[in-house]
Amino acid sequence: MTVRQTQNANPFLIPLIIVGVLFFLLGFSLGINGLLIPYLKKAFSLTSAESYLALTATFSAFVVFGYPSGLLIQKIGYKRGIVVSFVLFAVGLFLFIPSATLERFPLFLLASFISGMGNTLLQAAINPYITILGPIESAAKRMCQMTICNRSGWAVAPIFLAFYIDITQVNIQLTDLILPFYIVVDIFVLLGIFTWFAPLPELKAVGEDETDYSDESVHVKAFVSSKKSIRQFPHLLLGVLALFFYVGIDTLTLVSPVDFAQSLGLPHPERYTLFSVIGISAGCVLGVVLIPRFMSQLTGLRIGCLIGLLFSTFIPLLPATMAIYLIPFIGFATCLVWGAVWPLAISYLGKYTKAGSSLLVTAIVGGAVLPLIFGYLKDLLGDVQQAYWLFFPSILFITFYAFKGYRIGLKGMHLVDNHS
Repeated sequence: MTVRQTQNANPFLIPLIIVGVLFFLLGFSLGINGLLIPYLKKAFSLTSAESYLALTATFSAFVVFGYPSGLLIQKIGYKRGIVVSFVLFAVGLFLFIPSATLERFPLFLLASFISGMGNTLLQAAINPYITILGPIESAAKRMCQMTICNRSGWAVAPIFLAFYIDITQVNIQLTDLILPFYIVVDIFVLLGIFTWFAPLPELKAVGEDETDYSDESVHVKAFVSSKKSIRQFPHLLLGVLALFFYVGIDTLTLVSPVDFAQSLGLPHPERYTLFSVIGISAGCVLGVVLIPRFMSQLTGLRIGCLIGLLFSTFIPLLPATMAIYLIPFIGFATCLVWGAVWPLAISYLGKYTKAGSSLLVTAIVGGAVLPLIFGYLKDLLGDVQQAYWLFFPSILFITFYAFKGYRIGLKGMHLVDNHS
């Protein structure tokens, strides 16, 4: 799978830098948003059930708006899709302000859903764009670079926010949150304007452009012409499941260590999330260095899955005081999954590429589902450490996809082994 541009050929470096800046600012804005939302929840004095409603409002957008976002991008293109996503972000975040000042929980839910729509559309646009913005064999490397940019923005967010409010306070007044929210809204508006004028070329995958008559494209079009629905691409559907499990695992490696540390009575439990961030970041840096010069992204995915399987068996079996330090290794081992599965899953989709990308985005709901299952296992087994058995079958499925699943339904496609 190679890149086809609909405009005059442009160097990939400048668009990559621009998208990297977008990822940094997006991480920065979402980092501030993530810090502010819990204060809003506390200010509303939400019950546990209402807290889950807030979570549902955000993640349901990925399911409800996932496929429509692909249709929208198909009509307006990746660049305009990114611009519209920033507009949705700005609208959703702006609605948090009246929800706070008026103390209206339904308005808070609406704001959460609209913000989720913006995130859905952005994910549906920017992930395939990064995948085809350059050689397909280095897509995971570019994804790793974007992850580093994004996490850097998240790291800067609390430092910036500390200039406006004391984030260590438990009881912050709602009026204290208004200015930071205005700042985040302004950032998203500026991101939309910046993206609109940025020199980002509109790209298409192999077989997506009906006027492309290259041998490779014709081969893909012939394969796609035999399909009547996006559901007839098993390698895509299995890729959705693989990402579903990955997002759930990634979320748990970031949020569960605090609960684990608290159950052990360890000091400063919040620091254990930092260890997971370091593990994920280290894996991404290694991916940037090694892919594709020293190993392929598929090889990196497979090695990471095997390492993840190994550590996922150790966590529930070793003494708890040792096991807690293995959780960052799960993040390290699985950090390539997102970047490596995307190019595998959207390969050979041709005219269905954008629809397939939007379907992959719905997998983000795994970040809501797996933590709920984890919590149920914790209550059922009476031990947070034993709940980590959830990691093993999740990583096992991703391993299946890395070795076998990505080929299913692609018999006769002579380009499949190019990913190896």
